[in-house]
Amino acid sequence: MNRLSMAGLLSVLGLLLSIPASASDIQTRPVRFKEGESSITIKAALRGRQTVDYSLPARAGQTMSVTFSSSNRSAYFNVMPPGSTWDAMFVGSTEGDVWAGVLPSDGEYRIRVYLYRNAARRNERAGYTLTIGIADPDPGAASSADAKVAGGR
Repeated sequence: MNRLSMAGLLSVLGLLLSIPASASDIQTRPVRFKEGESSITIKAALRGRQTVDYSLPARAGQTMSVTFSSSNRSAYFNVMPPGSTWDAMFVGSTEGDVWAGVLPSDGEYRIRVYLYRNAARRNERAGYTLTIGIADPDPGAASSADAKVAGGR
């Protein structure tokens, strides 16, 4: 097997090993904002192979923002679109601790918090702070349909 094939195989294997053993190992916690608020900050902890999904409803066109900090450098979060079990629209282990994006569809989004395999198998603990926000589209913002075209009126 050549080096490129071996590197690809090891990358896929590493990704698979970082996924929780089964969907039954995942705790789901619904997120609801307080009346009149559009964000929430959650302070919690997990240990070992524990995985927590924070689920919240959102609509297409809204902007979701997520900020994550942890006492353990091997703790991460992913953002999962509606209907997804494993495919993430954001993967914290490769993309960082802050994400914001315009949501592509209506439905229940999940923010999955987990320890990477190296820390999970050592049964490490991770205290964390997770801030989740949802903003409606700015009604004053110009849409692409409103854009001025050079030479146009």
